[in-house]
Amino acid sequence: MPSPMALNPPSRSPSIFKKKKSLSQLSSMATAASYLSAVHQADTRARSHDNSSVSSTPALSLSSSVTASSEDTILNEDDENNCLAYPFTPPTSEQVFTTVHTEFGHCANEAYRCVSKHDYSKPVQEHNIEEPPYYILLTTYISYLILLCFGHMRDFFGKRFTKSYFTHLMPHDGYAPLNSDFDSFYTRRLKRRMDDCFSQPVTGVAGRTIVILDRYSTDNNHTQIFTGGKTRALNISSYNYLGFAQARGGCADAVEESICRYGVSTCGTRLESGSSELHTSAEALVARFVGMEDALISSMGFATNSTFIPALVGKGSLVISDELNHASIRVGVRHSDAQVRMFKHNDMLSLESLLREVISQGQPKTHRPWKKILVIVEGLYSMEGTLVNLPRIVELKQKYKFFLFVDEAHSIGALGPHGRGVTDYFNIPPRSIDVLMGTFTKSFGAAGGYIAGPKILIDALRLHGHSGMYAEAMTPPVLTQVVSSMASIMGVVPSSQSTKSTLTLSPASSIVTLKDGAEELPGMAPSSMLPTWMNLHPALADGSEARMRIRRLAFNSRYLHQGLKKLGFITYGHPFSPIVPLLIFNPGKMSMFSRMMRSRSTPIVVVVVAYPATPLVTSRVRFCVSASHTKEDIDMVLRACDEVGGILDLKHGVGERWGIDEVCKRAVELVHSV
Repeated sequence: MPSPMALNPPSRSPSIFKKKKSLSQLSSMATAASYLSAVHQADTRARSHDNSSVSSTPALSLSSSVTASSEDTILNEDDENNCLAYPFTPPTSEQVFTTVHTEFGHCANEAYRCVSKHDYSKPVQEHNIEEPPYYILLTTYISYLILLCFGHMRDFFGKRFTKSYFTHLMPHDGYAPLNSDFDSFYTRRLKRRMDDCFSQPVTGVAGRTIVILDRYSTDNNHTQIFTGGKTRALNISSYNYLGFAQARGGCADAVEESICRYGVSTCGTRLESGSSELHTSAEALVARFVGMEDALISSMGFATNSTFIPALVGKGSLVISDELNHASIRVGVRHSDAQVRMFKHNDMLSLESLLREVISQGQPKTHRPWKKILVIVEGLYSMEGTLVNLPRIVELKQKYKFFLFVDEAHSIGALGPHGRGVTDYFNIPPRSIDVLMGTFTKSFGAAGGYIAGPKILIDALRLHGHSGMYAEAMTPPVLTQVVSSMASIMGVVPSSQSTKSTLTLSPASSIVTLKDGAEELPGMAPSSMLPTWMNLHPALADGSEARMRIRRLAFNSRYLHQGLKKLGFITYGHPFSPIVPLLIFNPGKMSMFSRMMRSRSTPIVVVVVAYPATPLVTSRVRFCVSASHTKEDIDMVLRACDEVGGILDLKHGVGERWGIDEVCKRAVELVHSV
């Protein structure tokens, strides 16, 4: 007999949180009135800010971030003229912008789009390091020398005259210090001086803009005091490449529904009681997305490498690693008990020379053949912004018969005309690579990672990888965000569609249409792979919005990269990379750059990176571009860099230089001339 609980399910209790109505819950009249009110307010503010006439732009197709009311569109900002809350160009009555401008910027101009793919008529770009003038290197070394001398002098006298400040670094009460003064010297004497530039507390959605919590220090950054105030700033620092980190829209609605159905956690590991049908469907979708036979998912991107690489290689195996591979790869290799050799960053001659040596010499001492050789590279390097020379590595793989592991943490979703990563960018069959790894943190607005490859390999990793038996399974809300965002990139084939279709892209615009009777695009997701309760908005289901995001990201990345070069800065990375490092060199300038960008009339939040994440003399600011940024946002970043870079003497690049006004005016020409 069925349980009484099953016959009489409890009614849903009212939420303690006030929920805003979605677009479908509002009447058409109320929605139209709210939207027209928002248009009127934005138009009034913009025209009062700038009396010049504004031309109309083409209408933008419906987006996934649905604005429920004018309160969502016109946010309650302290500064009513805040250009971060309202677009520079007010929307016209013909336009339908349904994203919140602070989360995903309004951009209807089809000229600000670009396709990310490799041109095989040109060679793969090599990693060329542009050197600064000698006086920059000299002053940088002198800065570190002064820091070391004065730091050790302060430690020497401080331990003798102000012992209370150094008790944690000295033996006391019979206990040894947990941290020695030598190990913590860099943290105490350099990082603490610029702690206000790191670990900035934020609130709200990490979208196009972000709200930072104001703070100050009265004790040289030993502690930070919060003022209670908040500042909205342009966010050029978050891993939100495709702009899926939004609080409203089809993905957010699906996540909310998953919480109602599954709760917030499965409370177990994958090999125990933590697996659900969401995990199974997500793994099948990931495998189809990347073009591999099977895939597994992990709840943490770092742990995907550090816990599964030891299951791939062991004693008697050799790992050949790029010298700039991520720390998660290094940790995983160290735990594997395999031998490791490194080659120069993205240098194919160095790799081939090393392959010849290790194959001919074999294992140390015994000279027996290696049990297996695994080459590990990243698709897109997170600190350099460089792209792996995958065509050449695949050629070497066919010649020397090694296994290939590609970490696509930053490239998956962000590169390629279909957002399928570095293999899509180079148009290389994914199954020519043995293992594909990636994360959901960057392009999918979620968390965790995946490993994809042959089914027999993935089944073995499920049993032998430490994450399977020890790590908490990925939570249902995160899984739903992964599935919904990935399905929107792939496009969903309706179950009722009897004839196959393909997606064709008009060269004059980013509008995607379906042609009946043709073969469907490889890798589209059948509706049967998605949960039955997940109903994506048509713009998400047909993939049109995701392709718009991919093209906007490609334009923004190229524009910022080339714009900085034309302004005279030294930058690293590939033109299509959403990671754009700008070299600062001097550690003192690094903190000043961050503070000056944050203290502008329109604040800009940036990430500054120094040793040990980078070599000692190549401190840098790392811009993370997003599809949510508009062309005007990139203009704002370039203008700020031009002004701050001139003050701090950062323009040491070679080549033709343009003025900032010319760079902004000729942006489209600049992007397509790369």
